[in-house]
Amino acid sequence: MRQTWRWFGPKDLCSVDDMLQAGVEGVVTALHHVPTGAVWTLEEIKKRQKELSVMKDGAASGLKWEVVESLPVSEDIKRQKGNWREHIENWKQSMRHLHAAGIEVICYNFMPILDWTRTDLAFRLANGATCMRYDAIDFAAMDLFILERSGAFDDYADAIIEAARERFATMSDARKQELMGNVIFGLPGAAERMSLEDVKEHLAAYDNISADRLRQHLVDFLSEVSPLAEELGMRICCHPDDPPFPLLGLPRIMSTEDDYRQIMEAVDVPASGITLCTGSLGARADNDLPAMIKRWGHRIHFMHLRNVTLEDERLGGSFYEAAHLEGHSDMVAIIAATLAEEERRKIEGRTDWQIPFRPDHGQDILDDLNRKAQPGYPAIGRLKGLAELRGIITALSHPSVKVKG
Repeated sequence: MRQTWRWFGPKDLCSVDDMLQAGVEGVVTALHHVPTGAVWTLEEIKKRQKELSVMKDGAASGLKWEVVESLPVSEDIKRQKGNWREHIENWKQSMRHLHAAGIEVICYNFMPILDWTRTDLAFRLANGATCMRYDAIDFAAMDLFILERSGAFDDYADAIIEAARERFATMSDARKQELMGNVIFGLPGAAERMSLEDVKEHLAAYDNISADRLRQHLVDFLSEVSPLAEELGMRICCHPDDPPFPLLGLPRIMSTEDDYRQIMEAVDVPASGITLCTGSLGARADNDLPAMIKRWGHRIHFMHLRNVTLEDERLGGSFYEAAHLEGHSDMVAIIAATLAEEERRKIEGRTDWQIPFRPDHGQDILDDLNRKAQPGYPAIGRLKGLAELRGIITALSHPSVKVKG
């Protein structure tokens, strides 16, 4: 398993030097400044490669950009409206430029509007660490009584509505603003302040798009880009919904193993595969991740290893980002299944036998608490997670331990 680290570019509070000292082998990054739908030029790609190739003192880092996360899929493509055909052609041209720069793996997602959703970005745990959290009652209160989304009351059980009503009645104005801001953080353009009307306008664009229709749009997109990826020798991989259940009336199509099965069978091209995120998929108690790896490992091109603690195992319940070896998902079993898949690939003679992964998210601990890093991406919390994951990999890969396929 190849150890990588997400980097948000020169503005990231975690530097190239930090990544090297963490012991990572490769970098996961993107051109976050390029507008969604536009072409990633070869010049901009090479500029990012150069930025991560040197340390603060000018010495060579030896690090390379190995995985793209993400090459964004525009809302026009997801809805098949506006400039969607042009955006697909631009996506393909960006692929060509990434290939020319020697990059082979592209992670993307097909979530409508929301890249991810949390109600708390710095939830305090009993030990003083902070983490991201999704509180189902807070979210319902936001949806029902702050956003006042049309049709929202039809999406919640009576008990949830009453609990949300009681929660909302006790919220201060500051908490209401914070809650809405936390949810908006996962919306496109969230760097700029958005009004409630802006959010409602985003949501209205999906009023007539069912899960089946959105799934077909994903199939249409992959039917266009997958053959090119295969031709170039690249691998593209879809990230699951985060969280993996319906929110705000939006369709969800990448939340379960069956969701992935439908897409993998509809576009049966080896280059098109899965970003297996154990945190996103693990937020559903009914997702068996080791079994999914055993069945679909041949289509897994990239992995996010993180964990969540389910506060309520019912679908749509509250959860928080746990330490990597805590929470609902059995990380030892997940890594064992992944190592077995790598051994199977070696026997097949696959050149892509080694699966890149990164320690996804992390709790803010120690000096992280004062650094105000990108939510979910502290230096020390991720370093702790990577060390724990590396320990499992080292142990299961030791000659005295036999990993069964």
